[in-house]
Amino acid sequence: MVVDRLAEKWGGAFRKSKWKGEATRVRIPTPVEAFDVVLGKPATFMNLSGDFVAPLLSWHKIELSDLLVIHDDMDLPLGKLRLVRGGGSGGHKGLESIFQHLGTGEFPRLKIGVGHPDGAADVVNYVLSRFAPGEEELFHRVLDTTREACECWVEEGLSAAMNRFNGSSLPLSIHS
Repeated sequence: MVVDRLAEKWGGAFRKSKWKGEATRVRIPTPVEAFDVVLGKPATFMNLSGDFVAPLLSWHKIELSDLLVIHDDMDLPLGKLRLVRGGGSGGHKGLESIFQHLGTGEFPRLKIGVGHPDGAADVVNYVLSRFAPGEEELFHRVLDTTREACECWVEEGLSAAMNRFNGSSLPLSIHS
């Protein structure tokens, strides 16, 4: 959903790629310089995301430091964002697939908090289910803020985006 919003804002039109997904290349003008960005969306099962990401990077000659993987994170409450430089998968099967195909987990990521199900609920059904009525409005604000974080990352770099968007003062609670 975030990548769709970025493509919409930046004028990208997704096309099916030969690597099990869709991609578009966009040029983002800024007051200082223009940036070429490749946006990609795997069409595989989430736990096979590396089947798409690795060949996309290779084809476009994208360095790992220039990759930003955007993914859900059940360990963060709904509405929280966290940019990180690398690290482990936290049990996220899509990240594990990307790690396997790239041979490392050391690349920037943007985690979007989706919260965790109460008790021992089936996590697959939880992450694939619709948001509760009070959560949907919040999630649309989260998508807008996530788009802004991606724009900051492209234009100013990971450190600036981390400083701006990893703070606890981000107004993303259901009650704000």
